[in-house]
Amino acid sequence: MTASASPLVETLTELNIVDLLDSTGLSRLRGTPLRHLLRPTARRFARTAHEFDARVGAHGLAQGSAWLMDRMTGGIVTSGLQHVPPQGPVVILANHPGMTDTVALFTSLASRPDLRVIASDRPFLRALPNVARQLIFLPDEERGRMAVVRAAARHLQDGGALLTFPAGEIEPDPATFGAQRAAASLRNWSDSYALFARLTPRTRFVPALVSHVISPAAQRHPLTLLRRTARDKEKLAAALQVALPRYRDLVARVTFGQSPTAGPDEAQALGAAIAAQMRQLIDSHGAAQPNSPMVRPS
Repeated sequence: MTASASPLVETLTELNIVDLLDSTGLSRLRGTPLRHLLRPTARRFARTAHEFDARVGAHGLAQGSAWLMDRMTGGIVTSGLQHVPPQGPVVILANHPGMTDTVALFTSLASRPDLRVIASDRPFLRALPNVARQLIFLPDEERGRMAVVRAAARHLQDGGALLTFPAGEIEPDPATFGAQRAAASLRNWSDSYALFARLTPRTRFVPALVSHVISPAAQRHPLTLLRRTARDKEKLAAALQVALPRYRDLVARVTFGQSPTAGPDEAQALGAAIAAQMRQLIDSHGAAQPNSPMVRPS
C-alpha cells in the first residue's frame, strides 16, 4: 500500500482539515463542502507527516526531524551546543514560537538520542506512532499530570534527556514579533520543572531559544484580515505557512544557554537564573554568531 493510500494518511488528512478550519475560524463548517476544498492541502501535509514518522521509526527522532526541516524550512543554525551535556540527566527548557520549533530542537539535539519530550496531548501527535513513542503526553486536565511528572522523573533518573516548554502555550517568535514581546512571555513560564531538581539532584537545566521559525510575510497575508484578534490572526498565518511553500524559506535558529548552578532546594533561584538566561538569549538573538554551525538535514 502506498503512503498516499494508507489509513494513517487518511487519518492525518482528516485531522489536518479540522485544524485548518479551526485556524480560519470556520470550525462550524466542518460538515459542509468546504472540507473538500481543503482536502488537497491537508493531504499534502499528511503525506509529509507520514514520511516524517516513518523516518523517525527507521532512523531516530533527530534524523527524521532533519529530513522534515529540509522540506519545511531553509535550514537551521545552532549555537551553544557545548552547554548540552552529552550524557546524564538534563532538562532542556525552550520557548515555543510554534511551527517548526520542536523539530528544530529535535534536529539540534542529535547528541541526545535518549531525548523524550513533554508535549500537549493532541490527536495529530497521537496519530504518529513512532513520534508518539518519544513523547510524554501532558493532559489538558490537572488530573493525570502527576503521572507525567513521575514518567519524566524516571527518565531523568535513568540518565535521560528531557525537553519541555514551560510556557505551556505558543509564544512570540523574537525574530518576528520583537524581543520585548518574547521577553514578556517569560512571565507565563511555570517553574514546576524545579521539581525535577529535587527528584533527580544530578539534573542539569539548559535554556534554549528558538527563533526565525514564524514567517513575517505569512503574518501579512491578506487572509489574516478575516480574523479579529491578534492571536487568531497569528494562528491563521501559521496555517498559511504550512500550506504555502513560499513561506518555507526561513533559516531557523536554535541557541542553547548556560546551565545555572542552583541546587535542588533552590527552586526560586533556579527559576530566576533560567529566566535571566532566556532574557539574555532573546536580547542577543539577532546578533552575529560567527561560530554557529549550519546543520544540514541528511
